[in-house]
Amino acid sequence: MNACTLNGNKKKGGTRIVTRKEVAELAQVSEATVSRVFNGIGPMKEETKQRVLEAAKTLNYHPNAIAQNFARRRSGNLGVVLPYVPKVHVFSTYFFSEILSGIGSKVREKGYDLLLMLRSPEEESDYIDIFRSQKVDACIILGSGDTPEERARLKGLQDAGHPFCLVNQHYPGESFNEVDADHISGSYKAVKHLLEQGFRRIAFLNGSPQFSSSRDRREGYRRALSEAGVDPDQYHHWYYEGNYSRTSGYRAAEALYEHRHEIDAVFSANDRMATGLMQGLRERGWEAGRDYALIGCDNSDAARVTDPPLTSVGAPFYEMGSLAAERLLAQLNGDKESFRLKLDTELVLRQSSRKRP
Repeated sequence: MNACTLNGNKKKGGTRIVTRKEVAELAQVSEATVSRVFNGIGPMKEETKQRVLEAAKTLNYHPNAIAQNFARRRSGNLGVVLPYVPKVHVFSTYFFSEILSGIGSKVREKGYDLLLMLRSPEEESDYIDIFRSQKVDACIILGSGDTPEERARLKGLQDAGHPFCLVNQHYPGESFNEVDADHISGSYKAVKHLLEQGFRRIAFLNGSPQFSSSRDRREGYRRALSEAGVDPDQYHHWYYEGNYSRTSGYRAAEALYEHRHEIDAVFSANDRMATGLMQGLRERGWEAGRDYALIGCDNSDAARVTDPPLTSVGAPFYEMGSLAAERLLAQLNGDKESFRLKLDTELVLRQSSRKRP
């Protein structure tokens, strides 16, 4: 990339760097006018603006991005806030890696830089702090939970006029920018598929209810059962709650195994818990795809290589990250319309949910 500094006497890569003064002389305007044109500051005659742009094009002048951001009081950074949990490798999880890849690709395309910030769930620091320090111009928040404290922080951020977006989390009753997946429809399709295969006694391994995806998946689970004439409340003792980690799925295996004579299928709210559950039950001699059916969520890379391969509800996490970055950067450039997007999910069938002989 070419960058122009304020010193026009230096050379970069053997090519002389054109100065703002030279552009001003060719366009027959002041240096301040050249600066206002490229920084979008103040009213300007269209004729003058075009004369400056033509001069810049003729001389192959490229304004310094750092100087531009300084003039606009911008950092040039899009921030991404990630949850920090000790001993959990956030960047290796399919969910976060796909969303970050989507964000990073769009940020690069739009000429911005990405600033990652880790935040412990116990932290009481305000999101506004990262804007006060001018570290970022906007931020995408991942892994937020629906607690009174978190709502208050987000509302404070909104009231202060700072642009931000939530990915894979929504808050009923609020008007935050959000990009989410249709988890209700996804879990509904998963449980309906199990019912159509002849499975009726379907346990549910869910995540914490502070996450909207957990609540949505439970709603889809209950809806599918109700439509099939099954009262979901009678299955309350087959409801298990983990924390979306593989370890929590592994631990749930012990409790679920005690009901092995009652349960014939399990729906898990993500693939990591599903793979942990598969391992824990296999150690007890109970095999997915043979002794019970199993469906996960996310359609992660791991779902393709488990034994047996795991049927899973796929969500377009990469696209969600890309859309969040695109719409948020558009707001920085003058689009004041808020957005709440919900993307479709897809049920990917594999061996783990087949009807056993």
